[in-house]
Amino acid sequence: MNGSDVIIIAPLIAAIATAIAILVVDIVVPGRTNAVIATALIGLGVTAVVTLTVGSMPPTTAYGGAYKLDALTTFLDLLFVAVIAMTIVFAPDYLAPRRLPVAEFATVLVFAMSGAMLISASVDLLLLFLGLELMVLPGYLLAGYHKSDSYSTEGAIKYFLLGSFSSAIFLFGLAFVWGLTGSTRVADVASVLTQVVNHTLPFSPGLAMGFAFLTTGVAFKIAAVPFHYWTPDAYQGSPTPVTGYLSVGPKVGAFALILRLFVEALGPMKAEWLPVVIVLAATTMTLGNLVALTQDNVKRMLAYSSIAHTGYMLVGLAAYAGGQPQGLEGLLFYGAAYSFMNLGAFAVIAALQKRAGVTSQLATFAGLGRKEPWLGVLMTLFLLSLTGIPPTAGFFAKAVIILAAVQAGGWVAFLAVLLVVNAAAAAFYYLRVVVYMYMRDPASDAPPLRHGRLMWGGLTAATAATILFGLFPGLLLGMISAAAGALTAAG
Repeated sequence: MNGSDVIIIAPLIAAIATAIAILVVDIVVPGRTNAVIATALIGLGVTAVVTLTVGSMPPTTAYGGAYKLDALTTFLDLLFVAVIAMTIVFAPDYLAPRRLPVAEFATVLVFAMSGAMLISASVDLLLLFLGLELMVLPGYLLAGYHKSDSYSTEGAIKYFLLGSFSSAIFLFGLAFVWGLTGSTRVADVASVLTQVVNHTLPFSPGLAMGFAFLTTGVAFKIAAVPFHYWTPDAYQGSPTPVTGYLSVGPKVGAFALILRLFVEALGPMKAEWLPVVIVLAATTMTLGNLVALTQDNVKRMLAYSSIAHTGYMLVGLAAYAGGQPQGLEGLLFYGAAYSFMNLGAFAVIAALQKRAGVTSQLATFAGLGRKEPWLGVLMTLFLLSLTGIPPTAGFFAKAVIILAAVQAGGWVAFLAVLLVVNAAAAAFYYLRVVVYMYMRDPASDAPPLRHGRLMWGGLTAATAATILFGLFPGLLLGMISAAAGALTAAG
């Protein structure tokens, strides 16, 4: 390790230092939630500044080529910082009435972010696996954060067991690829596969098995059908701020792994894995929406909705494999837009559950538009964006992916049609919540709750991003184009 390596990994160091600082502050002034949150937000702000500063450097590598700094790394790191910051500001209103500690919550979240940041910069299979585990292990802890809640414990156990199983499958695939290509470096694997495509080297059954294991392991992490069974129970049982994070953070992190693995390492053989992605995308978006139609618990509904959105993002990956690099831009834009609008929706649910004992059943939202007009308006906005109604960020995100899929042609164009049909079906269960908020009488006469400034500040940020990225997508497209360009140049 030398001085330049330390500079390149400075954002990761800043993230870890933030987590340590939160612990220290909690030890020095225990029980001071405001001090903990201020420390977390200041640390995340410093991490974002360091990320932007280091990101302005020319693309380079560290630690013998295992860690890569490029436009994709910078974009994803900033997105991870935004997701964690918003989750932290949404959490206190929910955690405080249940006497759940905020300091440990924030610390675990930031450590999970460090794992996601490691994934975004990894160009070595072993480092990718290490980053993946650093990201998902804190998720198991967070899912069971409400220890006295049996549903939280049940969801955490299911998440842990299936997550560990999928990690083992991914590691088996990594071992096969390592053994048969002779390297764990992404560039070396791509070089060997280029020779396989050119028929200079044979395509062995062992290599095919390795690809199958890698695909299965990653499909578990993004909750693609049929590897999605952990998602509904883990989402419904977890504390609502945790559910919001699980629906966004690990998903975007897993797609970062997919980009480094499938686009850069396995890019030369994209014609071979394209049919698999097409099948996964079609089944994931369709089953996710069909099951969401039957749910009367909003958290569980959004869990199946999250599965469907995974399918939409896979369409972007399929468009890239079908010959349209714009598919990667669509995938990245969708990941950013989905992060803000979905976190905003879960923040509204968390606000409603500030009073302990309030569930996330559909009946809880009855009359919300009259009892708490601002929450009703914001929830409507986030649901319309998730549906894909213009001029929200969700509409533009879907439009970019659909256009790329249509231009790719063939079966990928069929995915574009299927995406439109699924988006129309999703409108039913999203708008059903709006109907309850404005056309049903409140379930109780309890007075409206007062929500903290942090909650309103986070909702304002999520609302601004949802609107601005829809009206002015150019605010984000420049950075996304550079990030996608870094991938295609490497792939």
